[in-house]
Amino acid sequence: MRFLDIQYYCDNMKNITVSLDDELYRRARIRAAREDTSVSAVVRRFLTEFASEGSAFERLKRQEQELRAQIQEFCASDQLSRESLHDRRTARPKA
Repeated sequence: MRFLDIQYYCDNMKNITVSLDDELYRRARIRAAREDTSVSAVVRRFLTEFASEGSAFERLKRQEQELRAQIQEFCASDQLSRESLHDRRTARPKA
C-alpha cells in the first residue's frame, strides 16, 4: 500500500467509539472470528444497513443473501427418506 493510498483511505473513513462491557465485546470478537471477519466489519455492515433507505425488495434480497451465507451444508436426504420422498399417495375423499 502506497502512502497516497493510506492518506486517501484515512481522509474518507470516519472512526467512531462504541462503549461495550467486557463480556459483550468478548462474545462479539468470538462470533466475528467464527465468521472470519472483525467486529469492526460487523458494525460497519450493521450501520450500512441501518443508514440505507433501500426498498423492501432490496432489504429482502439482502436478508436472503445473509441467510444463504449462513447455510453451511444442505442435503435433502438428511431430512426425508427415499421412500417418503417418492410417496405419491394422496388422501382420497370417501364417496
